[in-house]
Amino acid sequence: MKLAFVIQRYGADVLGGSEQLCRLLAERLATQHEVDVLTTCARDYITWKNEYPEGTDRVKGVTVRRFASTRTRELDAFNKYSDWIFNHAHTSQDEMEWLKQQGPWCPALIEHLKRHHQQYDVLVFFTYLYATTVLGLEVNPGRSILVSTAHDEPAIHLGIYKDVFTKPAAIFYLTDAERQFVQQQFPDRPLLEELVGVGIDIPQQQPYPRMPERVDDEAAPTADDGGGETASSETQAAEPGAREFPSHLTSRGAVFRRRHRLHGPFALYGGRIDPGKGCEELLQYFSTYVGEGGDAALVLMGAKLMALPEDPAVRFAGLLSDSERIQALEAASVVVCPSPYESLSLLALEALAVGTPVLVNARSEVLVEHCVRSNGGLWYANRDEFVECLKLLVADPRLRAAMGRNGRDYVRKNYRWDVVLGKFERTFAKVRNAPART
Repeated sequence: MKLAFVIQRYGADVLGGSEQLCRLLAERLATQHEVDVLTTCARDYITWKNEYPEGTDRVKGVTVRRFASTRTRELDAFNKYSDWIFNHAHTSQDEMEWLKQQGPWCPALIEHLKRHHQQYDVLVFFTYLYATTVLGLEVNPGRSILVSTAHDEPAIHLGIYKDVFTKPAAIFYLTDAERQFVQQQFPDRPLLEELVGVGIDIPQQQPYPRMPERVDDEAAPTADDGGGETASSETQAAEPGAREFPSHLTSRGAVFRRRHRLHGPFALYGGRIDPGKGCEELLQYFSTYVGEGGDAALVLMGAKLMALPEDPAVRFAGLLSDSERIQALEAASVVVCPSPYESLSLLALEALAVGTPVLVNARSEVLVEHCVRSNGGLWYANRDEFVECLKLLVADPRLRAAMGRNGRDYVRKNYRWDVVLGKFERTFAKVRNAPART
């Protein structure tokens, strides 16, 4: 089949849940299908400035076609307009103006779709929110699939999105919480719906036990006492005669800890460091934790889109490679997911996949669902709950180890790539073979 993936941004250095999901799927499906990604030249979603060169490129077996946007976003003006439109009566023209101000505004991409849509068997649109999806779905809805990444936020209640959830031939959901929300919000939907989830690569466990921070060797959990992740069928025995190293050099996550000079427990956040992702609140809550005697550090990895405090307990790790990211997730005592708006959270799933417990914002139904179903994390609804949950997780290595095992099992059972890709393939075939709409 020939597939077109339509996404607002695309690239290995682009941070964002839907963007990362699109890239992972495109690269895997490109081994069996001809995959085109239709996207903009933007690298960041704040301004939508054209940074990538316009034209066609080949990236890991995927043809990427980039189109220049005709305008950048004026953030202050857009925020003021958003505040007005979310709180006052308005017209459909007002909503289209809001969509245009939000960006990306890329008429060339839509024109390409209009001219070439018939050469694709299936069009897959990622994220309901942007003009690339709202306008693109109008071109050939009978061959279109929406990966909505929907959650309850002010924008989704605008009238322009009713058609977005009505027009496509199929809708893909990433979590059951997302499916329930969409079904309640939009009663008129396609008959073809599928809970596909996302595939998560589960790294091989390292050939050493996870060493609890600041715990004497004698107190470390063993295979017999049900404690931490120790030698098992998934771990490898040391070679006879192999050189022995001190535990601080061989314990899980030691490479990341040495590189960033981390010598005690730490909480980790990864992704866009942005108030919209809950990072401002996270820093405020963490300051209270430190003020009440908490001894863990907070490490933030990703793209910094806001100022960070001058605090020795707060560390910025920057943008990391895929391998370094896994090392960071393994090294962390707990991974914090502070966003109140999530349709999946790859960060949470990646943390669970490596056996690190999560601490998540209770305002996100999706994140709470992961914690409940996996028994691999805790959730907080306010500052006091955040502080107490973080204190508990940092202080109890056996609890972290048990949650870590639960998290790995949850991801292994529910987020295997072979299962996820099979669901995509079956729906692609149904959409391609469906009779044309009249």
